[in-house]
Amino acid sequence: MNSIPVIVLAGFLGSGKTTVLNHLLGHRGGTRIGVVVNDFGSIEVDAMAVAGQVGDSMVSLGGGCLCCAVDGSELDAYLEKLADPVHRIDVIVIEASGLAEPQEMVRMLVANENPAVRYGGMVHVIDAAEFDATRTRHPETDRHLAVADLVVLNKTDRIDAAERTRIETALGALCAPGIPVVAADHGRIDPELLFDRRPWTETRGQLSFEDLLAQAHDHEGDGEDHAGHVHAAYASTEFVSEQALSPRRFIEFLDRRPPGLYRIKGSVHFGVPGHEERYEIHAVGRFLRFAPHAWGRGEPRLTQLVLIGSGTDGPALLRELESCREPEPWRGTPESMWGVLRYVDRPAAREPRPDPEPEPDADPEDF
Repeated sequence: MNSIPVIVLAGFLGSGKTTVLNHLLGHRGGTRIGVVVNDFGSIEVDAMAVAGQVGDSMVSLGGGCLCCAVDGSELDAYLEKLADPVHRIDVIVIEASGLAEPQEMVRMLVANENPAVRYGGMVHVIDAAEFDATRTRHPETDRHLAVADLVVLNKTDRIDAAERTRIETALGALCAPGIPVVAADHGRIDPELLFDRRPWTETRGQLSFEDLLAQAHDHEGDGEDHAGHVHAAYASTEFVSEQALSPRRFIEFLDRRPPGLYRIKGSVHFGVPGHEERYEIHAVGRFLRFAPHAWGRGEPRLTQLVLIGSGTDGPALLRELESCREPEPWRGTPESMWGVLRYVDRPAAREPRPDPEPEPDADPEDF
């Protein structure tokens, strides 16, 4: 059973965090999302008024999405509920505000022993128009940014180019090296930056969450399409290789990936003796995880990657990936996989996990 990624969405009141969350829900395609919030009122109230009850403190958002209201002490219990196979949830998004400090949320998720869920990265939303005021009111903002894997600079439509450049420079100093900053207005980011969006297969028209959002936008009356075409802001680069990749060279590529590269997904074939599985990769900003899975019967041994970013040089990325090819993977040693295994949550029991240096985005002691 594949574990469900749990993404933490952080940001202070007014940053647009809930707007981002509602946008993700409204543009999820056929992806089934589990949402954890501290107050149902923050998710569009009209949807909650008509949603069917599916359990204590849990409501259906339509189309398979669920929402539960919790406090910090209930988090593990509700993650277990959302991860129940009966719900067929694909991804869980936690709205951190009001539940706990983002660092505490990350610590809890990293330490969670439920094999059905895994930490999927922390996204921090910043109000571009109130950046300085927010840091003054909430000095802990700097600490939160220091552990973010991706930053959404929201409300960029309310500032000019010079101010945006100033803020992005400040964020570059506050965040860990290489952390991507995604500019957005009205919380519109591509859901593909955070999770795989499944194609829509269910019939609308039964008062789903998408229907309610569409009705709300139809009655806004300002003539602006807030749904937007967010894909236009991002470029997608695809890489396929029938030849195995060198684990060492591939990790080096990931370590030096540019800040504009927001998401990497797909699977990698290393072919090192003892590690012949396919390694699914999940990268959001600087957050990185691999998950080994057995190949299907007759499934070709391929590396297939999709890289999503803004301002990235697609041909240059492909050249770097081409240089990761390994013509003789069977000559690889177990030590060559250590760089990959340090990003595997639960490595195979047949080989003990190496004891590398603690990594900043996963070790609870780092917070």
